[in-house]
Amino acid sequence: MKNFAYTITDPLGIHARPAGLLAKAAKAYSDTTVTVTKDGSTVKASQLMKLMGLAVKQGSEVTVAAEGPAEDEAISAMQKFFEENL
Repeated sequence: MKNFAYTITDPLGIHARPAGLLAKAAKAYSDTTVTVTKDGSTVKASQLMKLMGLAVKQGSEVTVAAEGPAEDEAISAMQKFFEENL
């Protein structure tokens, strides 16, 4: 399992647009489970409504993890996504 911590800088946090893009990006790694954890709650990054249910705001720290055959690629892609979009 690979993971990284990230502090959200987007003023709106993880809202509808970036959450949708994140879910789509995570689904590209169908054989690898990508999760987002905030305050002890963990959801699959590919599940849009659950992702939005975390209520991630600006300044929140999340941990993103990837586990599976493509975890190296997935975690690199997720880190790039978070840096560019959130």
